[in-house]
Amino acid sequence: MSGGNREIATVGRVFAIVAFAEAVTWAGLLVGMVLKYGPVGTEAGVWLFGRLHGGVFVAYVAVALVAAVRLRWRWWVALLALACSVPPLVTVPLEIWLRRTGRLDRRRDDVISPSPGGRPSQADTDTLEDVEPTP
Repeated sequence: MSGGNREIATVGRVFAIVAFAEAVTWAGLLVGMVLKYGPVGTEAGVWLFGRLHGGVFVAYVAVALVAAVRLRWRWWVALLALACSVPPLVTVPLEIWLRRTGRLDRRRDDVISPSPGGRPSQADTDTLEDVEPTP
C-alpha cells in the first residue's frame, strides 16, 4: 500500500497512543523491578508502575478489541495485537507494523459521502431518523 492518501482512523490513533503508553508503563515496571531487586531495594517503582501498567494494560486490551472490530482486522491480527501486550515493549513494533500495512487507516466504506446535490439521502445516513426525500 502506498502512503500517499492514507488517513489514520480515530480508533487507530487511540490504539497507537495506548500501545505506546502500554510500552512506557512496561518499561517503568521493569525499572521498578530492577530497583526493587537491585542494590537500592525500594518497592516504590513497582508500586507506582505496577498500578499504572495494570490500568493501561486493561485499556490496551479494550482498545485493541474495539479497533479489531471497527477496523475489521482479520482474527489473527486481533489475536496478535492481544498477544503482543504480554511481552515487554512489543506493542510499539506491532503499532508500527499495523500503521505500515494500513491496518490503522480509515476504511473507504466508513466515509459517508453525500448524494449528488449535497443533501444526504436515507441511504447516506446510519440513523433511524427520517430524511426528506430527494425530489
